[in-house]
Amino acid sequence: GEPLLVADTLAEAIRRVRAVTDRGIFNINTNGSRPDDVAKLCEAGLRSIRVSLNSAQKDWYTGYYLPRNYEFEALAESLKVVRQHGGWASINYFVFPGCTDTLAEWDALQRLIETTDLSMIQWRNFNIDPDWYFKKLRKQPDGNPFGVLELMHRVREQYPHIAYGYFNPAAETQAYYNAKRA
Repeated sequence: GEPLLVADTLAEAIRRVRAVTDRGIFNINTNGSRPDDVAKLCEAGLRSIRVSLNSAQKDWYTGYYLPRNYEFEALAESLKVVRQHGGWASINYFVFPGCTDTLAEWDALQRLIETTDLSMIQWRNFNIDPDWYFKKLRKQPDGNPFGVLELMHRVREQYPHIAYGYFNPAAETQAYYNAKRA
């Protein structure tokens, strides 16, 4: 389930552990729907967040996730909150060739990176039936795709401080990429 729905319990657990040790990094995998609860967790000692999304475009995200009681903007705000507290903000970015690698998606991803001060992109293969996906969203990708590898090169070139990976990195790796921001 969504861990932000039990934010008070998690905050108390983080505080109890932090009363005993400062070792380790508390991370949460979430839909990012409740930025106020993310802030509460950061104040308790949360230092890392990973938000899953199929697209940085609101209409594509909303069409797939069908969010209840939150808007797309909440997940960006949650990422931003963690960064404002000095934490690590990652996205689980579900890659769908032909959708993820369009100009519209590239523009939206740049806005997300810049408004949230994103730390990391965890590139994930979006293993989904394209016919079902496009039917569910009632739309087709716009423009000509330029390739996922090209998208990754564009991110690396324009945002060298963004880490790539498949797992949440250790504190030393986080420090290395944070130093590249200077």
